Amino acid sequence: MEVLSIQAAGTGAFALLLALGFYVRVKSAPEGNSAMARIARYIREGAMAFLSREYKVLAGYAAVVFCLLAWRLGLAAGLSFVAGAFLSLLAGFFGMKAATYANVRTAEAARGKGKAAALVTALDGGAVMGLCVAGLGLIGMAFLFGYFPHDEAFGPIIHAFAVGASSIALFARIGGGIYTKAADVGADIVGKIEANIPEDDPRNPGVIADNVGDNVGDIAGMGADIYESYVAAVVAAMALGMTLPAHDLAALAPGVTSDVTLRILALQLPLLLATLGLGVSIVAIFMMRAMKNLPPGTVLRVALLLPPFMVVGVSAVVLPMMQIGWSAVITLTAGAIGGAVVGLVTDYYTSMTPVRRVAESALTGPGTNVIRGLAVGLESVAIPLFTLCVVGGIANHELGLYGIAIAAVGMLTGTAIVMTVDAYGPIADNGGGISEMAGLGKDVRAITDELDAVGNTTAAVGKGFAIGSAVLTVVALFAAFDMAVNAERRLHGGPELVLLLTDSRVLMGLLFGAVLPCLVGALTMTAVGRAAGAIVEEIRRQFREIPGLLEGRPGVEPEPKRIVDLATSAAIKEMIAPGAIAVLAPPILGFAFGPEVLAGALAGALAVGATMSLMMANGGGAWDNAKKFIEKGGLPGHAKGSDAHKAAVVGDTVGDPFKDTAGPGISILIKVMGVVSLLIAPLIA
Repeated sequence: MEVLSIQAAGTGAFALLLALGFYVRVKSAPEGNSAMARIARYIREGAMAFLSREYKVLAGYAAVVFCLLAWRLGLAAGLSFVAGAFLSLLAGFFGMKAATYANVRTAEAARGKGKAAALVTALDGGAVMGLCVAGLGLIGMAFLFGYFPHDEAFGPIIHAFAVGASSIALFARIGGGIYTKAADVGADIVGKIEANIPEDDPRNPGVIADNVGDNVGDIAGMGADIYESYVAAVVAAMALGMTLPAHDLAALAPGVTSDVTLRILALQLPLLLATLGLGVSIVAIFMMRAMKNLPPGTVLRVALLLPPFMVVGVSAVVLPMMQIGWSAVITLTAGAIGGAVVGLVTDYYTSMTPVRRVAESALTGPGTNVIRGLAVGLESVAIPLFTLCVVGGIANHELGLYGIAIAAVGMLTGTAIVMTVDAYGPIADNGGGISEMAGLGKDVRAITDELDAVGNTTAAVGKGFAIGSAVLTVVALFAAFDMAVNAERRLHGGPELVLLLTDSRVLMGLLFGAVLPCLVGALTMTAVGRAAGAIVEEIRRQFREIPGLLEGRPGVEPEPKRIVDLATSAAIKEMIAPGAIAVLAPPILGFAFGPEVLAGALAGALAVGATMSLMMANGGGAWDNAKKFIEKGGLPGHAKGSDAHKAAVVGDTVGDPFKDTAGPGISILIKVMGVVSLLIAPLIA
């Protein structure tokens, strides 16, 4: 294997060892009293039962796709697909394990040692997920890069790895999102609005399922999402490095005259940046733990925004040693600044003035609250997308289309730290639920609520990073698709692929592609509503038919397993249709209508999908934090249980599937379409 591959794989292996160390540290922490341990066990068993059933379905899907790829593109491509899928599932499994042990220990740390200890425990649990996502992704790509020769056959192999990561992420994110939001919405409607009991009240049968959902949706699902973004960005850059004409890569290394050397550098750079990024993220994780006594919001924001700039600094030293010019450093800087701007804008719309305005709109009822939340979500799209246009323009000026891919890699160099912070939020949320159900008191709940509120905002920032990098990645994948089709056509004497809006085929593809994000959004929202309706009816039945349950009579227990089973069955069933759309749309369009229509569909899906996913993520975050703002007393005279609070709960009920199911599903949709199209490009050319 090449030296770079060994270094990358070694860095990934070191990250996995650190993840094991954090896991052991979390498990060795005290888990509290017997009630806390029992509740945590219910959550852990429910989460693992969901993963087991979901993974069986995904294993069947992977087997079918493996056979198809091995038949049309060769055994190596089929095995590469399986590797990409397996590593994605493995990262989710490891992260889920750690999170379902860290939640109860976070609550116990808050009870016994205070906020700083609880923050560190939740971050340690999140670090397992973050390090596994980045470490396993880097190991997989390093092995493929070092083991296979970089000839024409390497393209389908590395593309198949990305398809495995992307398609599994889509199913995992949508399935987990449907589960978590159906349980959350069902528990809130009956508990908070109808029964007027507190959030996470042990009388509510939906509470356990709600806490399970935090793990399957926001940890395993989000982990698959970030893993897929990470892999897709690196693969897009490699794909362009293989297919672009050598003269288009000349700015990468101005002093290099050999076309072969330029091509090698273009292939190596994304893997090198991913390696440097993981090393920097490891340093940032320990820096974050050292800042534990600062306000949690400060700690997590610094952790999210700092790593990309640290990578730029390290790259400014390392890249010249490899004869790579300053254009690459400028492109990375543009990506880092662009990611920071997207993150800060997301932070503003989900935690500052817009949130207060959404909360104030609840004073006049749920209708005005929903209207204001939609307006905030729509407004929040403008600056991020304009920023991405600027970043893409700078990157294109410096390094052409290859630079756009490198800017996307630059945004995701802090993948391990982004995932650590993302996973921290659900762990803190679970800790709050366990403290409420175990009756640990208001002081403990106040600590976990503060940690959860910060985690909710940082999760929105993480989604902003993922969506921003997705836009640039899909632009790069689009260019790579165009190059691959033209290379195949030149080889067989076919006409060059020229994309013009006056071409009816391209226009038809644009409109068809624009429909797909809307369709996936509709299917996922409908799935959450349908599953939540069934859960609402079951919770009502238990309140009605179990004597003394709603009154809180001693010794009377709800039946949470029925809710868990309902949510699991619904999520597994409902994730299939939207996932199938993303995977099947490119081959259907490509084989039936040709690459011109498919290229148009990729462009249409990108434009509509990027806008919708940002709007849903930010609008949902604003609704959620507006509800929390009221619960903290932000509107004097309108505390928990007031009409304003109930109106905000309605807004949050709409926002939850926006930000955690439909929005992320649409974001992954556009990347899945890109990598699948790139994989089949030689077959449809």
